[in-house]
Amino acid sequence: MSQPDAPILDIRNVAKAYDGIPALRDVSLQAAPGAIVCLLGPSGCGKTTLLRLIAGLEQPDSGTIVFAGRALPGVPTHQRGFGLMFQDYALFPHRDVAGNIAFGLRMQHLPPEHIRARVAEMLALVGLAGYEHRRVYELSGGERQRVALARSLAPSPRLLMLDEPLGALDRALRERLLDELRDILKRVGVTSIYVTHDQAEAFAIADWLVLMQAGQIAQQGPPEAVYRQPVSAFVARFMGHSNLVAGQVIGQEETDVVVDTALGRFVSAGGGPNIARGSAVLVVLRPEAATLAGALEPAGPNQLHGTVTERSFRGSRTRLVVQPAAGPALTFELDAAALPPVGAPITLRLRPEAISLIPDPNGYNTSERAPNG
Repeated sequence: MSQPDAPILDIRNVAKAYDGIPALRDVSLQAAPGAIVCLLGPSGCGKTTLLRLIAGLEQPDSGTIVFAGRALPGVPTHQRGFGLMFQDYALFPHRDVAGNIAFGLRMQHLPPEHIRARVAEMLALVGLAGYEHRRVYELSGGERQRVALARSLAPSPRLLMLDEPLGALDRALRERLLDELRDILKRVGVTSIYVTHDQAEAFAIADWLVLMQAGQIAQQGPPEAVYRQPVSAFVARFMGHSNLVAGQVIGQEETDVVVDTALGRFVSAGGGPNIARGSAVLVVLRPEAATLAGALEPAGPNQLHGTVTERSFRGSRTRLVVQPAAGPALTFELDAAALPPVGAPITLRLRPEAISLIPDPNGYNTSERAPNG
């Protein structure tokens, strides 16, 4: 899957090892001009290593990294014209806000009047107009984050790299700043590589999502596409889809695929690959798939019967854990006002568009199939 615009950053078949242990293996991705590309994955998956290779802090063992038509290996870090923003902000405590933002501009030997105007422009951009003479220790965590962003953007970098930039903030503040950060990056129009381990953060910030696993790309694409159609059990679970049920394809009509499972029969609407009849699959029941079935609703596919084992109020939605008669417990989030209490039976209706399929290399035990519902 490729992005629609011609890439300004083109990474092809990059590999990197440390003491013979692979950190990156055959990594290829592209970034369109002005796009925010998010490298997502657990600790140790290789996302920060890839960022360091792009920055020039490390060199790849093989493969190519090209920016704006120029191969980067061999180009010193300071000549690449890239900006970096780190989790700890790396602000200079002995300088005031203006001094921190002006640092990169002074390194470019710009005239003082140009530096003052650019500092004021950056402070206005990040919502800190008038903060020029504040000391770093006087700032809140969110304000420090904005100063670090302003300092990174001040020299007009050709590419901005952000390594867990919100990781030091509490969740409430991080969520408030996410939309603001995306808006700033889009207004500036700078191509950005954003590293995080947080799925919600990646969904909110990215135009293009690259999910990494053990030094390789597990899946990449628009965030919504990766969320709605994971290509492996790892991707599904990392996206927060814990409901994976073994099944077998028994029919297909246009975009609808019918699957038999131990829990009954499910229909997936337009959310899976073209899988042949008889193929083993994992059925992904996304947490938002379920609605409460009516008492008089006739039996049929996409119904799930079980017992409520956990119930947790989450504000606008309620999280339910349901134990079917066969198979593992399943977790859903519903917005229904009147849900059964813990210990009560429940029947759920699962929306076909919130069910996707993954080819299952481990096969499917047909003896566990439930009768037609």
